[in-house]
Amino acid sequence: MAEGSRDLLGAAELLPPEELERLIEIDRVLQETMAQQSVEFWNREEFPFQWLKPLGDLGLGRVQVDGTSRLFKGLVYAVVARADVSLCALVGIHNELIVGMIDRLGSDAQRAEWLPRLEVFDAVGSFALTEPDHGSDVAGGVATSARREGDTWILNGAKRWIGAGTIADVVLTWARDEADGVIKAFLVRGDAPGFTATKIENKAGLRIMQNADLTFDEVRVPESDRLPGSDGFDKANELLLDSRAWVGWQAVGLGHAVLDDARSYAAQRVQFGKPLAKFQLIQEQIARIAGNATAAMGMMIQMARLQDDGRLKMAQAAMAKATCTRLVREAASLNRDLHGGNGLVTEPGHIASKLWGDAEIIYTYEGTYNINSLIVGRALTGVSAFV
Repeated sequence: MAEGSRDLLGAAELLPPEELERLIEIDRVLQETMAQQSVEFWNREEFPFQWLKPLGDLGLGRVQVDGTSRLFKGLVYAVVARADVSLCALVGIHNELIVGMIDRLGSDAQRAEWLPRLEVFDAVGSFALTEPDHGSDVAGGVATSARREGDTWILNGAKRWIGAGTIADVVLTWARDEADGVIKAFLVRGDAPGFTATKIENKAGLRIMQNADLTFDEVRVPESDRLPGSDGFDKANELLLDSRAWVGWQAVGLGHAVLDDARSYAAQRVQFGKPLAKFQLIQEQIARIAGNATAAMGMMIQMARLQDDGRLKMAQAAMAKATCTRLVREAASLNRDLHGGNGLVTEPGHIASKLWGDAEIIYTYEGTYNINSLIVGRALTGVSAFV
């Protein structure tokens, strides 16, 4: 084990040289230009639009379609989360659920219009599925409606907790066809009449990500903006499977940020005449934080192998999401405790509570810990506990 290393399993060494070189450069740029600034934007619940171009320059708007390995994509998400989890939420949703979905389920015209802009972050997309009254049960409970009139669809309803909802140029919206009851996806433009997005304020974590309440009041969408490959929720579920795995990588990166913060503070903070790092209790906490991050990394390496082979199942993705976020939630709590009173403020140099708040969010979204655990339980027992 190399002293000072975060990647205790040597996962990056599994990458081919060109991917490893690119990963190192992405990590370097994010740490030098964004990580230290993120706490100020986090405190203000403000999105740093000036980061979009650098993200595009790094190729982070197109990792879903650039032909790189799943392990590379996962490690990229991890290093972005290490810089800031909101930033990783933007990059991950943008790739997994916007670029990826338009690429796989969109028409040639839709791909030609949107992908060139999305891939360089000249445009931002958001994914609108969750609703005010349908969170964990959204698969069967989508209430947002779509009514066809000639070559136009009329959307009515509401969505909640939609990431980047207030800043999106295009909102990939799931609605139920009134005629046949099938859930379908539509590309709603951010300036469409009848569409409104209201920022959700005062979140405990993920404060840079602009989550929103969306309302659709007789929003008119041309048939040409309906994703032709999206009929039925099964299509969404295939991509949501990969996005659950993506949250596991977020947990890996956040775990590395927690480990960085714990080691740095323990080395610098002096109590009773010596650094905290010399106390046995502190070393045990840091070792447990490192163990949690490493266990999550090991699980996610195998998830990447399954994805590359086309063998990842929903129960495996749910287990990865639930387990990795549980481990980082514990690690973030240990780190906050290690910081004492300084772990209760969020300011440059003291980010333990920021890391803790962000851990709470990823523990909850993309299916709560309990819901994902029930998916695993159903696979193991053959019995559904949902109904």
